[in-house]
Amino acid sequence: MNMHEIHDYARRFLGTHGAKAEAEAAQKAAEFDKLGDKQQAEDWRRIQAAISSMRGPHSS
Repeated sequence: MNMHEIHDYARRFLGTHGAKAEAEAAQKAAEFDKLGDKQQAEDWRRIQAAISSMRGPHSS
């Protein structure tokens, strides 16, 4: 995924999952790692980072 796609997906995922979005993205990354799909896992880590950035520094 390119950066535009990452941010678009992160925005939609955050809208759908709310406060749990970052944790859900991390779980998806871990699942794809277990399956050996390194590209999907990396995409989900990038989505997770984008969600974290969107939520701001005071959210965890």
